[in-house]
Amino acid sequence: MSLTVLSVAFWLAVVSPESVGGAEQILLQIDEELVRRGHRSLVIARPESRITGHLIPTLAADGPVSDQTWIARHQAIRRAIAEALQRYPIDIVHLHGVDFADYLPTQDVPVLVTLHLPLHWYKQSALKVTRPNTFFHCVSRSQRELFPKTLAMLPEIENGVSADFFRERSMRKGSFAASLGRICREKGFHLALRACRQAHMPMLLAGKVFPFGDHQEYFAEQIVPQLDSERRYIGPAGLRRKLRLLCSGRCVIVPSLAPETSSLVAREALACGTPVVAFATGALPDIVKDGETGFLVHHPDELPDAIRACRFLDPEKCRRIAKQRFTPERMVENYLATYRGILEGSCQLSQAA
Repeated sequence: MSLTVLSVAFWLAVVSPESVGGAEQILLQIDEELVRRGHRSLVIARPESRITGHLIPTLAADGPVSDQTWIARHQAIRRAIAEALQRYPIDIVHLHGVDFADYLPTQDVPVLVTLHLPLHWYKQSALKVTRPNTFFHCVSRSQRELFPKTLAMLPEIENGVSADFFRERSMRKGSFAASLGRICREKGFHLALRACRQAHMPMLLAGKVFPFGDHQEYFAEQIVPQLDSERRYIGPAGLRRKLRLLCSGRCVIVPSLAPETSSLVAREALACGTPVVAFATGALPDIVKDGETGFLVHHPDELPDAIRACRFLDPEKCRRIAKQRFTPERMVENYLATYRGILEGSCQLSQAA
């Protein structure tokens, strides 16, 4: 049975192979695989987005983010969803944004909400949706366990990694560590920079500083003072640059202070054959095999030794384990099964449980 799926991205982020955010990369993989398998994929996202299916553009947003900005974007998304439902025979709407509750469809169409982020990122009211035919799921076991037991969930779907990261490359390992992601306080990149200085290891930090006051303050006060000729910030990393970093780095450091729900960067690093050093919180213990594909630590003081020890780990083992678990085909098979289960009514009992 061919499906028509309407995916809705978070309005602040562009959906493309160059996207920084994990949710955008997952949406992109779903879009590509749906089209490849003969389904119709519609995506509501910023006009700069580059997708395989049909893009329904919303308003671009540049500069500081204000309350008025949020209101205007939510209104635009609501209009885009309503117009898409009127124009196309949509089977299911798939929402990916942290602000999903502000533009839930009023029409009677099944809605799947992927909760990509930690619990505290969502407004409490958003998780008390009374709209019928609305289904939630998480992206990892550890994430689901932190959500209220009163919120009925479908089974979690583990995130996949774009096929680009699994292609064989002959890139040699360098003598530097890498960190990638949104530059904000909870990502803990200042700890990675400090640990690399202590380990006498060069480091490249890649990522985007979004136009939020606290993000920009963190970058100016915690990141910039630690940069030097050996530890550098190189700005946002598009797909090619990210591949070079992940393939040639000695290790990738994931120093998140908040429990990672999935850590797409850690999965991408392993797919490129690069060990991961991370705190043993959130989903990371389910991703990294301590002492085999990286090292899990419990305190910032343990980071320097773990970074140095990565040179003894086998890149091929990292790649082999990633191929077993993180392919986009495996992830999209699970999404298709979930879509069909919702449409056939077999997921209703799980929702009401």
